[in-house]
Amino acid sequence: MSILDKLGNDKTLSSQIENVSRRNFIKASGVATGGLVLGIAIPSKAMAFGGESKAAFNPNAFIHLQENGDLLLYCGRCEMGQGISTALPAAVADEMEADWSRVTVEQGDADEKYGPQGTGGSASIRVMFEPMREAGAAAKIMLVAAAAKVWGISSEECEAKKHFVYNNATGKKLSFGQLASLAASQPIPEKPQLKQKSDYNYIGKALPRHDQSQVVVGQRIYGVDTKMPGLKYAAITHCPVLGGKLKSFDKTAAIAMKGVIDVIAIDPLALPFGSIGGVAVVADNTWTAQQALKQVKIEWDLGENVTYDTVAYKQQLVKNVENPAEIATERGDLKAAFANASQTLKATYTGGHLSHSPMEPNASVVFVEKDKCEVWAATQAPAAIQDVLGKYLKREPKDIIVHVTMAGGAFGRKFKCDYVHEAAVLSEKLGVPIQLTWSREEDMRTGYYHSISAQHIEASLDEQGAVTGWLHRTAFPPIGSLFNPATVKPSKGDVSAVDNYPFGLPNFRSEIGEAKAHTRIGWYRAVYAIFYGFSFSSFADELAYKAGKDPLTFLHQLYDANNIDEQKEQVSRSKNALEIAAKQSGWYERDNLPKGQGIGLAVHYSFQSYVAMAVRVESDGENIKVLQVDCVIDCGQVLNKDGATAQMEGAVVMGMSLALSTEITFREGAVVNSNFHNYPVMRTSDMPHVNVHIVESEHKPTGLGEPGVAPFAPALSNAVFAASGKRYRDIPFKPMSV
Repeated sequence: MSILDKLGNDKTLSSQIENVSRRNFIKASGVATGGLVLGIAIPSKAMAFGGESKAAFNPNAFIHLQENGDLLLYCGRCEMGQGISTALPAAVADEMEADWSRVTVEQGDADEKYGPQGTGGSASIRVMFEPMREAGAAAKIMLVAAAAKVWGISSEECEAKKHFVYNNATGKKLSFGQLASLAASQPIPEKPQLKQKSDYNYIGKALPRHDQSQVVVGQRIYGVDTKMPGLKYAAITHCPVLGGKLKSFDKTAAIAMKGVIDVIAIDPLALPFGSIGGVAVVADNTWTAQQALKQVKIEWDLGENVTYDTVAYKQQLVKNVENPAEIATERGDLKAAFANASQTLKATYTGGHLSHSPMEPNASVVFVEKDKCEVWAATQAPAAIQDVLGKYLKREPKDIIVHVTMAGGAFGRKFKCDYVHEAAVLSEKLGVPIQLTWSREEDMRTGYYHSISAQHIEASLDEQGAVTGWLHRTAFPPIGSLFNPATVKPSKGDVSAVDNYPFGLPNFRSEIGEAKAHTRIGWYRAVYAIFYGFSFSSFADELAYKAGKDPLTFLHQLYDANNIDEQKEQVSRSKNALEIAAKQSGWYERDNLPKGQGIGLAVHYSFQSYVAMAVRVESDGENIKVLQVDCVIDCGQVLNKDGATAQMEGAVVMGMSLALSTEITFREGAVVNSNFHNYPVMRTSDMPHVNVHIVESEHKPTGLGEPGVAPFAPALSNAVFAASGKRYRDIPFKPMSV
């Protein structure tokens, strides 16, 4: 039994520091070198998307300080390139006064002792920052107490610094390793005092990733890298139309190929993240499996969604939002505002489906044995794997062992574990470990997609150019359709971001149009903020020109008109981010730009963070070259400035791709796109100069992974208009014909 197994049995739910033996620290029995282990309890509100679980669970993360001084920190959240496995452990090391060069970070396997491990919603740092700091602070207090006991002095006469505890009177020192076992027996600090911001060693600094050298030389283990004795390899294809069924398949030609072991049909599993059903080839290597799959003759019953066509569907969504729909929220007297208006403006904004398309397609290794099931997967949600495989295999979820590997990108796709379920089916049938890797084409054609959408806005202006009324209709197939296929429109909760937008809109109404899903809709980086950010910031820019005002001045007036006390902070922080972006981008000197260049502004609040962007372009309306992006992020206390900068740069890359080129097209029920030649993402040669400006803040840390995506497209659209006079109301602006 491992040390973590021994410590993982406490069922007490608490936000205070504790361990499973009802003490914070225990001697690491069963570990040859001895040491110190700390368990921290994570509050239930640490759910990935901000929901709260009322069920009891045992959420412990662990620190293990060995007697040789090496410090092992476990990261419970999943690493997919966003740097969480550096940022959170660095917070522990900072409070502990540990030497970062002595720290090793390991990814925690699926286990409730780590708390909710679903990694998404830009929530990891927001909910884990303080508990992890408290763990480090508690470790420091007990190490200092141990040193004081050795020297026969009080703890106040000692100081921890850089992996040592010093005697302030004599200058003597003891290493953390020397003190590890003795510290385990020290009294438990009830509420350890945390550092002041001015005393941070690592928090708020630009800290390189802990695994940087491993990544560079190819030593990091991703989902596709897992190997084990007896491993066989699989490739799979699915019905191209959601809801279709397998009628028949002929495996004669495939099974005759050298190295092919079997061709197996996989039945659908009626769970949101289970397989939709498919045909898989198992072989001695992935290449053989992929080539043999092409030889399988498959006949599908395509089902009712065969009529799905995104061009026609988007046109229908536009009709649905340009006509009266279900009222979600209403305040003031909108009818009177429009009746008394000096001017009015209306516009409809649309966006297409998007594919996550991470660089590493779906991959996992599963070995189903009679009394054991073990999984190695690139995942964002190890508990979901346990749940799905538990139901499929009729075993307890806790009996499904899930090893979480590094994910080569995810963006929400790897919250869903259909690819793991399929590997389990194959392994159970053949009795061998299976590595299933989806091809790029399969990933693009049978994934979970960002919602296609339409937003219609109408506004009234008075004689001074102030907004007096705002009507906002929205329609998109919601993520809720994944869990309830009867869902045919967004819920009132889905449009809450519209209802609570921090503009001052005294006369306001939001409405919800119908939008039945014809494919699987799933979380995509930034989620609904993509189309909400585009519509609000684009329309505000259009209104500014309609009112004959400077766009930045007009935005400030919209925010200043807000008199809701609960939104004052949103207003002030949004305005501040906008002002920084304007100053840093040369907004106030834009009249000096060469002909054909323009700057566009946008700001959006999502995932409890504020991001403003100023985009400078050169454009004639058709050809668009992005020259410079100034991105301002206000996410409270930043743990790692290097990681924060990288997140914003990545958001620009993704935002630029979805604004200019990426769109999934359905025709006759099936995805037409298949790879990056007809779903083109941004290339290195397209990359503009990006300046990231981080707002220094005393606020608690908030989301960082997702909020940077939403403001880019509207800032770009506004910049193109400033440069050329042409407006874009559909994203992508110029989709590729497929």
